[in-house]
Amino acid sequence: MSDTQLTQQQRYRIYALGKGNHGQREIADIIGCHPGTISRELRRNRGMKGYRPRQAHGLAIARRQDKARPRINGSV
Repeated sequence: MSDTQLTQQQRYRIYALGKGNHGQREIADIIGCHPGTISRELRRNRGMKGYRPRQAHGLAIARRQDKARPRINGSV
């Protein structure tokens, strides 16, 4: 099982397998990641119209970039 971040291709695969009525554990086995990864992916990136891989990838990239920004605190 990989501890790397999901790729856009993997997100499209999660979407397709989910539409095919595969469970989260089964999707995780097929993709080769932990079931918790799939659960978090679906929870964090579910929008008004459900899970959409293109939107999910954009949100993940935005979170990654936001995380990398240095924070300015009051003591500086």
